Amino acid sequence: MIEVEGLGKDVKSGDGTLTILHDISFRVSEGEAVAVVGASGSGKTTLLSLLAGLDSPSRGRVRLAGEEISALDEDARAALRGRLLGFVFQSFQLLPALTALENAALPLELMGRADADTQASAMLGRVGLAERLHHYPKHLSGGEQQRVALARAFAVAPKLLLADEPTGNLDAATGAEIIELMFAMNREAGTTLVLVTHDEALAARCGRVLRLAAGRL
Repeated sequence: MIEVEGLGKDVKSGDGTLTILHDISFRVSEGEAVAVVGASGSGKTTLLSLLAGLDSPSRGRVRLAGEEISALDEDARAALRGRLLGFVFQSFQLLPALTALENAALPLELMGRADADTQASAMLGRVGLAERLHHYPKHLSGGEQQRVALARAFAVAPKLLLADEPTGNLDAATGAEIIELMFAMNREAGTTLVLVTHDEALAARCGRVLRLAAGRL
């Protein structure tokens, strides 16, 4: 599902160049659950952004399901993301002017799916929000907002789910519920899961752990 070869990322810093990722290579098989762990500033979020094609590498290649995402233009990357990818952010990234249902249906509508509302409604029911479809994000708790984000990510039945500290803004009990949901949906749909986390107990639940230190694997 994922092939990463010789991946590097540099950014301009003052008069010089800062290397965030050094020569990263790994593969993730279909259906696998992989954790990416490391200290703050080790390059975890940058790596996830490169895997999603939200950022471009300075060196190396990323292939998703055999397609080299780093060689595509922005429109083609967006199309590939729409077809393959779900993404769950630490900060939820819900649109405040849209209801829970409208937020969850948005990626389906962008794909032109006529059943967008039906599918999104079913997925919100699956994450325990059947009674909250018409509530706006400001009227939902943090845990409920993250459930909407999960429903949005899974509504398109992605082959690959990328999650960046998905429980980072939640209390321990709510975070545990969100994690149970993610693993259940991963098992049921056979979705490949790549999870950035600083939580060692959560990482241990994944089949494999990739550890980043100062931008090296």
